[in-house]
Amino acid sequence: MKMDKEKKAFNGYLFFGLFLALLVSCIMSFVKEMNGIGVVLIGVIIILLRGFFVVNPNSSRVLLLFGAYAGTVKKNGFGWVNPFYSKKSVSLRARNFESERLKVNDKLGNPIMISAILVWKVEDTYKALFEVDNYEDFVKIQTDAAVRKLAGSFPYDQFEDDNSSITLTSNFEEVNKCLENEISERLGIAGLSVIEARLGYLAYAPEIAHAMLKRQQATAIIAARTKIVEGAVGMVESALHLLSKKEIIHLDEEKKAAMVSNLLIVLCGDSDVEPVINAGTLNH
Repeated sequence: MKMDKEKKAFNGYLFFGLFLALLVSCIMSFVKEMNGIGVVLIGVIIILLRGFFVVNPNSSRVLLLFGAYAGTVKKNGFGWVNPFYSKKSVSLRARNFESERLKVNDKLGNPIMISAILVWKVEDTYKALFEVDNYEDFVKIQTDAAVRKLAGSFPYDQFEDDNSSITLTSNFEEVNKCLENEISERLGIAGLSVIEARLGYLAYAPEIAHAMLKRQQATAIIAARTKIVEGAVGMVESALHLLSKKEIIHLDEEKKAAMVSNLLIVLCGDSDVEPVINAGTLNH
């Protein structure tokens, strides 16, 4: 497989001096009525002009000689090459690309909306121009394909797959690395280099977003309630132990049960409790 090869151009300013000399000679030929020489010099000047070109910083010119690849000029500046070379400009600058928001299914089949942000540049000008039809369209299509594959490889979160070590929402570094490797492999055929790839947008699809939000809220409430109950039981246990140890009051099993019930209601309730003063005995 052919690869990019760098070609050096001649100093353009030297040939520009030659161009000026030929131009003066051409004018003098017509002045001296040496029309034949003047016509020949015009032809030489026109051919000479075709060899001039400018390469801007982080840009390049791919040279073709009657359809055959001759090399790529990457050194910026004013240069001159064979006038019969055709020259195609290829930018070597880093470019940003944000894919469209795609509706795909994650590993568990849940519909999600996802997009990617890609920073890339041309590394091999020969592959970029001649291995694919249009390398910019190639980037778009292959990025979408890589995002679809990534979404189907991992679950959105761990609510339905507790055994999953990597999810789209919690393991950003691992997910972005997988995305970068996948896109790099796909774009390598076109001589394109991936500088950075990461998820730009990630959310549940609109039709299930509300239901999934309720599920997340319910899971969070259950987790919080579990923690509250664990703390309340510990506090009740500590209170009963201190009362018994310091012999402040002797409680039978029935009174302990009532006390535990009241303490759990106070500690686990959503609203503030209202104190009630018992003016009678503990049994009333």
